[in-house]
Amino acid sequence: MVNPKSSARKWQRLLALLATATFLAACAQTPPSGATQPGSLSSADLRWLNTVSFGADQASVQRLQTIGRERYLEEQLHTPLADPQPVAAAIAALPVSQGDAVQRQQAVRAERERINTLTDESEKQQARQAINRQTRELVLDTERRHLLRALYSPGQLREQMTWFWMNHFSVYAAKGQVGSMLPEYEERAIRPHALGKFRDLVMATVTSPAMLVYLDNAQSAANRINENYARELMELHTLGISGGPSGSRYTQQDVQELARVLTGLGVNLRGEPPKLGPARAAMYRSDGLFEFNPNRHDFGSKVLLGQRIEPTGYSEVERAVTILSRDPATARFISAKLATYFVSDTPPQALVDRMAATFTRTDGDIGAVLRTMLLSKEFDSAAAHGARKFKDPMVFVVSSMRLAYDGRPVTNLRPVINWLNQLGEPLYGHVTPDGYPAAESAWASSGQLVRRFEIARTIGNGPAGLFTGEDGQPTQRRGFPMPNSRMFYDTIEATLGPATRGALAQAGSQQEWNAVLLSSPEWMQR
Repeated sequence: MVNPKSSARKWQRLLALLATATFLAACAQTPPSGATQPGSLSSADLRWLNTVSFGADQASVQRLQTIGRERYLEEQLHTPLADPQPVAAAIAALPVSQGDAVQRQQAVRAERERINTLTDESEKQQARQAINRQTRELVLDTERRHLLRALYSPGQLREQMTWFWMNHFSVYAAKGQVGSMLPEYEERAIRPHALGKFRDLVMATVTSPAMLVYLDNAQSAANRINENYARELMELHTLGISGGPSGSRYTQQDVQELARVLTGLGVNLRGEPPKLGPARAAMYRSDGLFEFNPNRHDFGSKVLLGQRIEPTGYSEVERAVTILSRDPATARFISAKLATYFVSDTPPQALVDRMAATFTRTDGDIGAVLRTMLLSKEFDSAAAHGARKFKDPMVFVVSSMRLAYDGRPVTNLRPVINWLNQLGEPLYGHVTPDGYPAAESAWASSGQLVRRFEIARTIGNGPAGLFTGEDGQPTQRRGFPMPNSRMFYDTIEATLGPATRGALAQAGSQQEWNAVLLSSPEWMQR
């Protein structure tokens, strides 16, 4: 019989060994050389695959071995938008897949009207709380949908870029009615454009109800202009900080002019169009909850970044987005942010410059910029000089699940959501619009690492509630984490340093072995 105290002490010794190794790894100049077995991936190819995807699994390793980087990348860039059947079926079963934002808003409006007729204050309060619970469940379902694709979609690059852009064009689900608009924001504004033209992506976010509510543009009108969204659209979404590394040189006057352009963009929660005269009725635009209301628009002339914008209504917005998207500062800002996320906290300037040149030459083709980055010589040389990327919590948790369960679908994603919350990177949970940081310094504190070790231990110990229903009862589907697969011995083992190998050798059980691997310094990096 295993002595629980003895087991705990042994885990603490292993934990101390791994913690020391993890901190030392940050000072290492080069990763292990990674001599590989015939037919296995090199350590460089494994790192490349772990960057293109949320984490290698056996199917992706075999595919990369068969066709090589260039063809593999082309497949990823052209993966159909539709989900494969098993993922699509799981997503279709989620309540978030039933109805859309307009239908949900209609239902909420009808329920609020009913609540207003109630005379019992306690009953009113309970009914309002029920509406709030429904919104929270809607956000949870959106998280489940996002994680299902991150874990199981073969289009891993698209799903990574969906996560990247959701963070770049960040909204906070708990602000106002953003949560109820969140499913369509990701599904219609971000994911379809994640690998397309940057201008189209910006335009989709500019006309997204979730963004307009989050950054207060839904309240902006000609007689009460709100500059909040205009400032963030320039500073965070396109040009970068004025006077910063991107070379942007916009002024407060440019922010004010853009805010005037954006007046009239908002949401329609009334369920019917506004009352407009014949001339302005022709200018009215609507799509779902989004509307452009010309009665709220500032029709004066504007000058943005030295370019005149004629007072034409909605087309002013399209013109402004084109100006921002094609500015050289935007090419540099977006390229640097992509390289920082995927390659290194301090990416080579020559690589960023080539990515920016591709951005400009292709009119903001995101896929082309990614191709320049992922097939560059700097990608491998950066890692060879010790500049590997530390995994943020999302990549750490999802890559650990992809290795431990390798395509075996789980039935309950609530534990995964909880792990991300514990690690400080809840989906759609960043309060401010700057999104989560990408640098190692944000995620490599001692407290963060201890939490990662405990989550690694939870994943390694067994199903961890991943195969239960929402009621907590076990389902027919079962699973046990087995990261020591053929792929581990063929591909991962050779990338491990002496400290990790020693800790694995001391593991007294499969569960302990799992936890040691998922806690190792090598596993903390892409």
